[in-house]
Amino acid sequence: MKLAGLAAAIGLMIPAAPPLWAHHSFAAEFDGNKPVRLTGVLTKIEWTNPHSYFYIDVTDDKGNVVNWGCEGGGPGALSRRGFKRGDIKLGDKIVVDGYLAKDGSHLVDARRVTLPDGRRIDGGSEGDGGPAGQ
Repeated sequence: MKLAGLAAAIGLMIPAAPPLWAHHSFAAEFDGNKPVRLTGVLTKIEWTNPHSYFYIDVTDDKGNVVNWGCEGGGPGALSRRGFKRGDIKLGDKIVVDGYLAKDGSHLVDARRVTLPDGRRIDGGSEGDGGPAGQ
C-alpha cells in the first residue's frame, strides 16, 4: 500500500517537473569567452519564469536587420534589481551586453541592459555560474 502511494505521488509530480528543466546553467548554453554588445530596437517582451526574454532588431554595418533573443533573469529577480515591466516598451532602443549562445543562434545571455533612460540593470540569472556583471 505504501509503495502504491509513493508511486502515485511521484506520478503526480512528474507533470510539474518540465518547467524546472527549462532553467539551465550559464555554461550549458552560453560561451563566457564570447562577449557581445548589441544595440537595437525592442520588438517583443516575454516576462516569464525561470527566464525573461526580450527581442531586439539589430542593424549591422551593411544595413541588414537581425532579430536577437536576449535571455535574462526571471521577472521577480529583475524587479528587485530595479527593472520593471513599465521601464521598456516596444520600439525603445536598448543596449545589451552579454554572451553569445554556444550553438551560434541569435541568442545572448543579457548580463547588463542599458535602458532608454540610461540606467544599467544587471539582467543575468543569479547563481547560474555565469560571469558577474561587466
